[in-house]
Amino acid sequence: MSSPPLQFTLKVAARCNLACTYCYVYTKGDETWRDRPHLMSEEVFTATIARIREHCEIVGQRSIDVVFHGGEPCLMGSERFSRWCDRLRTELSSVGHVNITMQTNGVLIDRAWAETFRRHEVTVGVSLDGPAAINDRLRVDHRGLGSHARVLAGIGELRAASVPVHLLCVVNPEQDPIDVHEHLVSLSPHSISYLMPDQTHFSIAATRRQYGPTPCYDFLTRVLDHWWKHDPVTLTVQPFKLMAKVVLGGRAAVDYIGNNPYNYVFVEPDGSIEGLDVLRVCQPGLAQTGLNVRTSRFLDVANHSDLHRKMLFEGMPLPTGCRACPEAATCAGGYVPHRWGPGGFDYPSAWCPDLLALFRRVRELLGVPAAETALRRRALDELAEEVRKQS
Repeated sequence: MSSPPLQFTLKVAARCNLACTYCYVYTKGDETWRDRPHLMSEEVFTATIARIREHCEIVGQRSIDVVFHGGEPCLMGSERFSRWCDRLRTELSSVGHVNITMQTNGVLIDRAWAETFRRHEVTVGVSLDGPAAINDRLRVDHRGLGSHARVLAGIGELRAASVPVHLLCVVNPEQDPIDVHEHLVSLSPHSISYLMPDQTHFSIAATRRQYGPTPCYDFLTRVLDHWWKHDPVTLTVQPFKLMAKVVLGGRAAVDYIGNNPYNYVFVEPDGSIEGLDVLRVCQPGLAQTGLNVRTSRFLDVANHSDLHRKMLFEGMPLPTGCRACPEAATCAGGYVPHRWGPGGFDYPSAWCPDLLALFRRVRELLGVPAAETALRRRALDELAEEVRKQS
């Protein structure tokens, strides 16, 4: 096993101020969050910094990506967040440059938060599922009240502080995709990322009975065509840009296509180390490794199980049903949690028909058949190897 650079995601809050109906942390049957402290302590954070430094020294990692996540990470407060940003950059300066990201629901962002993000050059992702009539059906607080107005206020503070906004939107087959997309575009984001809902082969049948054979494709292909024809060329919309990249022969270092090693670890508020937290949608406890930053290195995750070693450091085997697929080298089975079915992960994504249809549409727009993708990738790989030899 190689010793790769890692991304470090800190789950600084085990609770959330929203109660989104589809959340993979709180609504999919895994209850491990209940036994964790509400917030990460200074002691756990200190141990985490030491483990990050240790890993970077072992593998020679010079670029260090740290993501603040939750729950809702803004529950930690802007003053503590600012102090922790300072500590990360100061205490890891001897090993590399630290890039900091926060993924938030945006509800708690005020002027103090926005100025803190600006000062520390934090990349900010905000979750929003469309206009109020759409967003507020699913993204509600614990009183059942919608979050849209508060999120827009937070986005307004970010824009006033000149902090670029990266929007995250979960596909909702019930809604008009153009209404959703045009609303998101109206907020002048730096990027928009559409996520397929977290489904496995145990849950997808009910979704297809309700919405048809390809509900995500039906939604996303209309957004794709709109983006292609009408949106500013400077606006990045995912997954389309990355799908285009792999169709043109490139490689995409993401977790939802390509079957790449994930190369990231999660640290929970109690210091527990997890491989991929979304595995909790498959089976309660599946994300757990039994390791903790107080006593274990991040590389020790590889010794926990074949699943964690392959998923994080080596890459999962291509599912049997994908081996003869024309998109075997591009889609490559899709997101690992969405492959979960009887006996494990040896299945194409539960969203396979949607992914294949979406790849077909991207190929139509680019005029690149699967055989040409293979030729392009070979040429790009050969060029990269030549550059490597000369450097």
